[in-house]
Amino acid sequence: MDLKEIKSVIDLMTKNGLSEFEVEKGDFKLRVKRGPGGEWSTTTTPVSAPQVVHHHAPVAAFAPSPAPVVVPAAASSAAPAAAAATSSHPQIVSPMVGTFYLSPSPDSPPYVTVGQEVHEDTVVCIIEAMKVMNEIKAETRGIIVEVLAQNGKPVEFGKPLFAVGPV
Repeated sequence: MDLKEIKSVIDLMTKNGLSEFEVEKGDFKLRVKRGPGGEWSTTTTPVSAPQVVHHHAPVAAFAPSPAPVVVPAAASSAAPAAAAATSSHPQIVSPMVGTFYLSPSPDSPPYVTVGQEVHEDTVVCIIEAMKVMNEIKAETRGIIVEVLAQNGKPVEFGKPLFAVGPV
């Protein structure tokens, strides 16, 4: 199951007011649950192995609401707003909370650099979450105009990572 399928499951849960969903597909098991505080918890477990991965995202990112969602200033991060304000280009945003890395190891070259063309399946970075390295794909076509996140620093769900210009 890929990231797009997981996002679709969360969208369907939100639209239908579900608080818990579980699916097993081959040797892969996914469980998505909305906690009592409104936070999302996603658990993936390969059926043959005991590894568990949790990703938490604020409910405001998913919550359907007829009224605008208001996030208190203390809870919001100034970095995504600042990054969004500095770039008028479409952005590749973080699909999870974790640590952002531009390259697979400290002595390796970065996955992408400014000026490089990317396609939907191009790996642009890694986000480490719960000791698991998650490769993040561009999911869009264009040219990297700006790197908006700092290598080795934490990122939040929805934080802009890269600005992408037209080809």
